[in-house]
Amino acid sequence: MIELCRTGDPVMLSWLESRLADAGIVSVTLDAFTSQAFAGTLDGVGRRVMVEETDLAQARQILKEGNELGRRA
Repeated sequence: MIELCRTGDPVMLSWLESRLADAGIVSVTLDAFTSQAFAGTLDGVGRRVMVEETDLAQARQILKEGNELGRRA
């Protein structure tokens, strides 16, 4: 699996996981415990969203959609 992104934003993470699942893309979220345990004390600690290499291009497009929605809000 390949890292799609890292985020400490639980809303974005939930949205992304949902959209990936809707698209039939299997994702795995790593570092959830570490992110919660050290949130706010260590810069750059976020949850890593991993996808299969074959799904990476489509997953990046979904992520781009989410980033664009976030900028409009």
